[in-house]
Parts: sequence; structure tokens; C-alpha cells
Amino acid sequence: MNFKPKNPLIQFSLARKLVWFTFVCATPYLVQAQTITSPNKNLSLQFELKDNGIPSYQLSYKGKSVIKPSTLGIEVKDLPSFMDGFSIANTTQASVDDSWSPVMGEEKTIRNNYNELVVTLAQAKNNNRYIRIRFRLFNDGLGFRYEFPKQTDLNYFVIKEEHTEFQLAGDHKIFWIPGDYDTNEYAYTTSKISEIPGQIKKATVYMNAQSPIKDLAVQTPSMMKTSDGLYINIHEAALINYPAMSLTVDPTTLKMSSHLTPDAVGNKGYMQTDTQSPWRTIVISDKATEILASKMILNLNEPTKYKDVSWIKPMKFIGVWWEYFVAGKSTWAYGKENNVKLGQDFSKLTPNGKHGATNERVKEYIDFASKNNIDAVLVEGWNVGWEDWIGNWKEEVFDFVTSYPDFDVKALREYAASKGVQIIMHHETSGSATNYERRLDRAFQFMNDNGYNAVKTGYVGQIIPRGEHHDGQWMVNHYIHVAERAANYKIMIDSHEAVRPTGLNRTYPNWIAQESARGTEFEAMGGLTPEHTTILPFTRLMGGPMDFTPGIFQTDLSYYGTGGKQRVNTTLVKQLAYYVTMYSPLQMAADIPDNYNRFPDAFQFIKDVAVDWDNSYILEAEPGDYITIARKAKGKKEWFVGGITDENSRTATISFDYLPKGTQYIATIYADAKDANWNEKPQSYSITKVIVTSKSLLKQYLAPGGGLAISIKEGKASEMKKLKKI
Repeated sequence: MNFKPKNPLIQFSLARKLVWFTFVCATPYLVQAQTITSPNKNLSLQFELKDNGIPSYQLSYKGKSVIKPSTLGIEVKDLPSFMDGFSIANTTQASVDDSWSPVMGEEKTIRNNYNELVVTLAQAKNNNRYIRIRFRLFNDGLGFRYEFPKQTDLNYFVIKEEHTEFQLAGDHKIFWIPGDYDTNEYAYTTSKISEIPGQIKKATVYMNAQSPIKDLAVQTPSMMKTSDGLYINIHEAALINYPAMSLTVDPTTLKMSSHLTPDAVGNKGYMQTDTQSPWRTIVISDKATEILASKMILNLNEPTKYKDVSWIKPMKFIGVWWEYFVAGKSTWAYGKENNVKLGQDFSKLTPNGKHGATNERVKEYIDFASKNNIDAVLVEGWNVGWEDWIGNWKEEVFDFVTSYPDFDVKALREYAASKGVQIIMHHETSGSATNYERRLDRAFQFMNDNGYNAVKTGYVGQIIPRGEHHDGQWMVNHYIHVAERAANYKIMIDSHEAVRPTGLNRTYPNWIAQESARGTEFEAMGGLTPEHTTILPFTRLMGGPMDFTPGIFQTDLSYYGTGGKQRVNTTLVKQLAYYVTMYSPLQMAADIPDNYNRFPDAFQFIKDVAVDWDNSYILEAEPGDYITIARKAKGKKEWFVGGITDENSRTATISFDYLPKGTQYIATIYADAKDANWNEKPQSYSITKVIVTSKSLLKQYLAPGGGLAISIKEGKASEMKKLKKI
């Protein structure tokens, strides 16, 4: 056999414990299976070649089958595929145990501990062309990917489809949204896997720029629970230069298979060696809390190459935003016209009288932010082009540097600076990525020139280049290009309508948040079910922080006098809890300032709550039902607790054993009142203060669709004398 694979380059450091073992076989097929276990021995992975040299793996947890024997492979165009005819030419094993610190995050330090198996597979029928499959088995799950080393007989290839299988061991409960190439803003459906065919039509409601997958498919992250209490989450990590993966579903055999997003001509990916696929991830535990605590997806991403990250900072903001969604209070557009072009004199448009991004209105938001120690103000609708921005598949919609006549960039910049407040830029692309890329440097330079250090990007609409999809390889590369280019200008990115995240906030830490799911804006467009946010941390947030835009205090939207019955399906206190349960280093107080002025005692929690953390403690959780999380503020002796429930009331059990022993703290408890309900008296709440220690235990009532929020701080002895201890 002529194939002689090179051993991997091994680097040792004091921080890393690394051990390699190498096995070489020159026989056509390796009869015995290759097996590794997780560091804690709970997980076991087995790899082998089936008949005809087909790669296969299986996974078990504490002796229970999680993934039954499942095949692996990639089908390519105009070349022999990476599907069969393999022999095992080489295997290596490694053990790694180190740690790292994210720029921002839920934990100050993250442990990276796994056992690795790398299998080199050669195809004798194709002149010993070879690939590698790399498996990493952590205590909380498995990550694996395909690697295509540079070699004589493999330079360029086009992916027709990836055939990674996940043969499930039962008809699990699954929390899912329909497979779609362009949107992940669907509401979640909970069902058995076998029940998906009967519910897929109802679940695939109309969405803007919608492209449902024709095959029966669901999106990742896909969260499941087995009948015997095992939690399984399937997703991907480090999505770079590759299309996003959905999962086709066979409801009879209970097999899921990878389905990649195609491009405009139907191809899935254009590859040049040396290259690799994203990691396919399976997070597993018999405790739901450990699913939420998992950092495996982050660990599978590469460290950042940015030399200076001092300019990347978490922030809290308000914005000219929610008022566009409720009661027609104001609009993004300045003029009444519905046919405008870049370059025309926008001062000659007929004002519609409802433009929101005016000098006067923005100053009101700046004043509110300054008064309440809020870092920044987002302003949407400041720039020309909003009159006909959506639905026309128009390429040159915005130029990102020209403001409407009633928005004075220089004057507002100076006013905000005098108040110690930043303004967050808004770049809606209308899906025209080509236009945005052409104008990107000018737009970022404009931001630098005018003191903007963060931008919210948007991709509402069908993508241009026409025929491409939000989740395809072209757009995946576009989002990363925007993040990298922004870093050159020291600008942070908050992307909306982008591909769902896969932990890339580690590699590109200025890509600080994404929407990429059904967020608060849908509360004004049909509403979110009370269970929605008890599912999102198990699905969408597995890949990274979400700009969910919480903090809506006026939950009955008929308050604005439109006569409609639309409402936000939470209590006011549940909105407070989101600042803890829905992690993001970029948190918006999304309501109109007038509503915060009506409830100043409740707004105090939003003013106080941190957005960056030293430690997080998942106290209790069940997908679709409830979540309770405590977190320690970064660099402070302050802790915050958030708890949420679905449409059912419940009593949460709050432990404080993470507090330093022997010290008393003041806990301010924001709670639903006994008569509160998400649809009746949602603004009924109480605020109490008590003394807590590491030995305290609190039983707290949550109303239907409700929540709880607690801030824990050091207090003066004189204040503590007046308080009850629990």
C-alpha cells in the first residue's frame, strides 16, 4: 500500500495535557471497531467500517444507546464520492484538558476537556485518495467533522450532499421548527418524531423570504427528550465556508440525516483542500440543566486571532424600534412616496408625519439613556430608502451613509457624546448582500467618523445575489466577512435574520449577538406562546447569544388605542427574568421609555442587571416548561436570578449555595402577584427585600406565563437590621 499519511503536528504547552496514540493498518479493512470514551466515562463512541467500506459510528450514554449505527459520507459532483470503498489507513487518539477565557460570556473560564479519535480513510479505488474524520468526545457530548487534506488527487470538489446520519434509538419528544433555507423565525412545535408529518403543514406558516425544504425536515439546534429521561441536542459548530445543515426526518425508521442548504444552481458547497466541514454536534445528558450549561459548541470553535479585543464590550441599550411595531406610533420611512431611488433629493419627499428617527425623538431617547445609565441608543429608520425597502427584490435600496432631512448625524453625535451615551448604527440590507458588500467600507468609515462603535445589521427579504439563500455557503461567508471587516474598524456586530449561530462568537468576538429566531417583534405580529422562551435556550441559544429584545412592560397592546386585541403573552416580571435566562452581552430595554417611567421600581432591575458574567448556575430546567438560572456579574459581588414558566403556574425552588459562605446579602425579589396572569393582570407584581446566605432556600410562586427576578447585593448593616432572613 503506497499511502503514507503524515502524523499530526503535536504542540505541547504547560496549560494543555495532551497524549497521542497511533494505530496503523495496511489491510483493506480494519475488522475491529475503534472505541473511545468521554473523560468521565459516561459517553462511549464506536467507529467502524461496514460492508463495502462504508464509515459508521454509534454513541451511547451510561450504557443507553443514543445514536444507533449510523453511516457517514459526502457525495460530490463529477468526481468519485466520499461514501464507500474506504479502508482505515491510520487512527490516532488524544486526550486534552485545558481552559480558556472568553472575551464576554456566561463563564469567566471555560474548561475544554475531551478525548479524540482521528480516523484516516483511504480509497484504494481512487488512487488512495484520503480523508479524515475527527471525533471529539466531551463529558457533555460529541463533536465530529470531515477533513480533506491537500493531496495530489484532491484539490477542488463540489458537494452534492452530505450524508451524515443520526439513527435515533426511539420515538423521542422533539421541539422543532420546519426546515427552511431562509428563515428560522418559526414558532416551535412539540411532538413525537413520528408525529412531525401530520403537523408540518400547520407549523410552516407564511414568513417573509421563506423557502421551506421540500423533504420532511427540521432545523437545528434540534432538542429531544427520550421516554426514559435522556436529553439530546443535535446542532453544528464552527460553520465556516459551508452551508448550514438541516435534518431530514424519516418518521418510520426514526433516522435523521444532514441536509445542506443549496446555492442558486443547486450545489451545496465549493471546496478547496486543505479544508473541513463544520463540526456535527450531539449534546447529551440525563439532566436538562446540563444541556443548558454545556459549552461544547464554543469549545469546538477556534480561538480568536484578534490581537486587540479591548474595544469589544458588552452593552445595554434602548432604541427607536418598538414604537414602529405598536399602534402605528411611528414609522421607519420619512416620505409618503412608495417609489424612491438612491441619489434623489429626499428633502423633496412629502413627509408622512410619522417618521420616528427625528432629531427631537432621538434626543428624548438619549436623555432617558443618560438619566438611567443605559449605554447606548439604537436608531432605526435614520437613513434614506425606507419608503420601498421591502418586497421589491431591489438591489440598491440603502447607501448606509445618507440620513433623512430630519436626522442630523453630526448634531446628534455631539448631543449623545455630551450625555455619555453611544448611538448604535442600523444597517438594514433588505437581503441585498451584494449592495452591502460594495458599500461596506464606506459605511464603516462613516461610523468611525461619527462615533458609532456597534451596528445592528438586518437581512429582511430575499437574498441578492438572486437565488442564494440566507443559510447557503455564499451568505455564510458574507456574514463572516462583515464581522472580520468590522473588526478592522473596531466595530461590533449584532446581526438579524442571519444564519443561526454555531459558536463563532468565540472566533469573531465582535459578532456579539444575533437574532436568528422568533424574537420579541413577533409579540406584535401574532404573539409568542408562553412556552416559547422556555424552549429557545435549549434550541437557538445553544449556538450563541440572542438579541431577543426583552423588557416589554406594556403587554396589552390595545393600550395604544388601535382597537386591536394583540398582546405580549407574558407577565411584566417574566420580561425582567429574560435578562438572566436569555443570555446576551448585548441587551435591549425594548419598550418605549414612557412605559418604563410608569413602572420605575420594576425598571430598576433592568438598570441593575449585568450583561457579562463570571459564573452561571442552571438551577432548574425542563424544555417547554420552565427555566431558572442564577449568574454572578463579571468582576462584582453581585448575583442575579431569573426564572420563567410556560402557560402553567409553578413554584420555583431557588438555592443560593453559590454565594460566598458566611456572608449575608440583600436579595431584592421581583415576583408575580398571586392574581397575575400573562393575559389577565400581567402588570401585577410585588417587590420585597430579604437577607440571604449560601444556606438560604426560597420557594417562589410564578404566575401562568410568568417569572421571577432577583438581584443580590451587599448591603449596609443598618439596612439589614430591618429585613427578614430566609
